[in-house]
Amino acid sequence: MNKKWAAKRLTINLTSSEAEKLEKYCSMTGRPATDVIRELIRSLTTEAKE
Repeated sequence: MNKKWAAKRLTINLTSSEAEKLEKYCSMTGRPATDVIRELIRSLTTEAKE
């Protein structure tokens, strides 16, 4: 699979508890936060429900 990386950079503000939860998840899974966030974004539904 050929991935094209966009030149879009995103900065988000997290509460301390959100950041802690993300760090803990990343530590448990051994995955970087970038990969976890990308996966969560890909799982979002963008089509309207009927």
